[in-house]
Amino acid sequence: MRSFRTAFLVVVFASVASIFPLLSFADGDNDDHDRARQALLDGKVLSLRDVLDKVSRDFPGEPVEIEFEEDDGLYLYEIKLLQPAGSILKLEVNAVNGEVLKAKGRNIRYGKD
Repeated sequence: MRSFRTAFLVVVFASVASIFPLLSFADGDNDDHDRARQALLDGKVLSLRDVLDKVSRDFPGEPVEIEFEEDDGLYLYEIKLLQPAGSILKLEVNAVNGEVLKAKGRNIRYGKD
């Protein structure tokens, strides 16, 4: 019985310990959101909706992941799109004017069909 209790406690401890990295990752998402929101309120960047509208004119697909970053004073959206053929396209977009700075992926499709 004692070994069962010890094994049970080890499993519980390991489960709880494995959650902590996820909690800090989730907090990072909130930081992105808070920084993007503040930059938008300060008039420094376009809204995410405006950026996605501009991107969708040239790159078909559904956004599956979006990150907001500031790199040496340059505000960027890093956007991953799932393209119609199933490939993932990674875009780096200037958050101030919506210009696509980098596009990386396989079989990149431009424009609408």
